[in-house]
Amino acid sequence: MSKANTKEVLQDFGSLTDVRIGLSTETRAHSVRALNRLLAHTMAIRDAYKKAHWQVSGATFHQLHLLFDQHYNEQVAIMDTIAERVQTLGGVTFALAQDVVEESTISRNAPRGRETAAAQLSGLLDAHETILIEARPLARAAADNGDDGTNDLIISQVVRSNELHSWFIGEHLAAQTQAAR
Repeated sequence: MSKANTKEVLQDFGSLTDVRIGLSTETRAHSVRALNRLLAHTMAIRDAYKKAHWQVSGATFHQLHLLFDQHYNEQVAIMDTIAERVQTLGGVTFALAQDVVEESTISRNAPRGRETAAAQLSGLLDAHETILIEARPLARAAADNGDDGTNDLIISQVVRSNELHSWFIGEHLAAQTQAAR
């Protein structure tokens, strides 16, 4: 048996600890599953931003290089907030690249090679849209279940930040499209 298999597991993935925050086990379990899905998407878009940051080129290199890094850091902060909420609910967070691959649809079609700035922007815009399309119903479900903390996090952190990032990315993409004409 390898050393990795002999380590003690404090809490199994998918299980909940008994936390006294006024929410039922069923509500907490639903929110943990939803938040872990958003966490996987956020981890994927974070990585997409770092890839774009490292590989961007062209006339808008400097602007995009800085923007990609800023959005990367903001996605890291969102990840931390989501992960802390999962723990607050008594759950276990996704934390491995394997989790992202299995759970998120973002970046599955991204090439390993270097893309044009327009392709990077388009891919990031698609990723934000994926997150936003999934986040809104999850926020409504959390609210319907009485989980105001999760609803607030999804709306105030995930939705608002991803909408803002989408706007910035969309404006850069529009500018590049107009410049190409």
